[in-house]
Amino acid sequence: MERVLSGLKPAKVFEYFEDISQIPRQSGKCDKISKYIEDFATDHGLWHYRDELGNVLIRKESDKHQDKPYVIIQGHMDMVCEKSFDYEAKHDFNKDPLKLCVLDDLIYAKGTTLGADDGIAVAYMLSILDDDTLDIPPIEALFTVDEESGMKGAIGFDTSVLKGKYLINLDHEVAGELLTCCAGGKRVKCSIPVDYEEVSGIAYDIIVCGLVGGHSGMEIDKGRGNANLLLGRILHTITKNMPFHLRYLGGGLNDTSICREAKAEIIIDEQYIDTLENTVEKYSRIICDEFEGIEENMMIYAENKGEDKGMCVTAESKKRIGFILNTIPDGIIKMSRKNEGLVRTSLNNGIMKLSDEQFILITNLRSLAESEKDALCDKIEYIVENAGGSFVEEYDYPAWEYQSDSRLRDLAFEAYQRMFGRNPNLRGFHAGLECGVFFKKIEGVDIISFGPDISNIHTPKERLSISSAASVYDYLLEILKSI
Repeated sequence: MERVLSGLKPAKVFEYFEDISQIPRQSGKCDKISKYIEDFATDHGLWHYRDELGNVLIRKESDKHQDKPYVIIQGHMDMVCEKSFDYEAKHDFNKDPLKLCVLDDLIYAKGTTLGADDGIAVAYMLSILDDDTLDIPPIEALFTVDEESGMKGAIGFDTSVLKGKYLINLDHEVAGELLTCCAGGKRVKCSIPVDYEEVSGIAYDIIVCGLVGGHSGMEIDKGRGNANLLLGRILHTITKNMPFHLRYLGGGLNDTSICREAKAEIIIDEQYIDTLENTVEKYSRIICDEFEGIEENMMIYAENKGEDKGMCVTAESKKRIGFILNTIPDGIIKMSRKNEGLVRTSLNNGIMKLSDEQFILITNLRSLAESEKDALCDKIEYIVENAGGSFVEEYDYPAWEYQSDSRLRDLAFEAYQRMFGRNPNLRGFHAGLECGVFFKKIEGVDIISFGPDISNIHTPKERLSISSAASVYDYLLEILKSI
């Protein structure tokens, strides 16, 4: 393998980051990365434990500091797998390595997400475990699976095997910030039964693409468009101007990502060609104006595919789908009253798809308040059932609640002051972190979370700052030395 990151410092951190970038590790398919980490532990003579889910715990003792408490360092192995529209056919996340590139101070992957969320945590932990010269307390490095699909690894992990009561989570993407709490979340699946009939006419693709997208927790306050709901709005507008038949509807790859691209396939009578094209062109301009300064590359267009025939949903089924897409909430639901700029409750309609039997919309809810998360869930359930559909909660994870007394947070705060000559920013976090799961499962645990600068996570524009990754690694070591 030709090394792209050779020469970057710290050498071990970027060496391990490049190594794991060669291993497919999308959520639900972490066997290869779990084995890689397990083999690492064996090769280095370290005690380790791998559970049936694929989580791996590695323990490293400290000859110099046997009297000090264990410190748990934690990050997740899986990554969100998104790729650019024009890169679709060129990358298979089940077998292809990421194609890493370096531009100035940034690392990115060609055409795909980079997986620095949370690959950089994995690289940090492996580098620490590989370095016998560090003057640090005993370490428990916990590598979890499937964080991006409901935190299944953390939820299923038997925390009774852990010895530590200090937990450092490395799943944040803004350097200079110490997280003090995070939102809980739910993933819900909304299903609407559909019937079909055979239709012939002129086929059109209606496409919404070029949106920025992003992490539905980190970026939900940026006002970015959701391609799924924008397409639903366009289809509703067409409905008010002319009849059409719906054959295909789909958008989004991950419920935690703001949808960047969506497509509908429709069939119309020839007499409505001009009406359709004029309607889409008009409302494309309107929507693009609404998102001026936010979605500069957004495109909404209709593409004539010629005469065709196929199975399309019935008028009643189309009406039910339209009702869902045009009534379900999306984006920010409520802002925090106590913390300016902090989102309290939100919702992201991440995936929609039309199958032979049903229309499916998969939605991710987040809230700092369990009661508001449950109330929003009840509202969605009512909307879906009112449309004759069904509603299933696929996962639910708890919030990490703010603790007024935290020795680990105090140590991290002081370490930051020593290193950088200023105070870190203490903040709550609207995205969900595994911290919430461990907060509930480990009695008396003391938690902090931080990480280097990573931009546009969950999108093919994801970028990791090299200088930030280096300084945050040094900061992590400084905290460990101070415990």
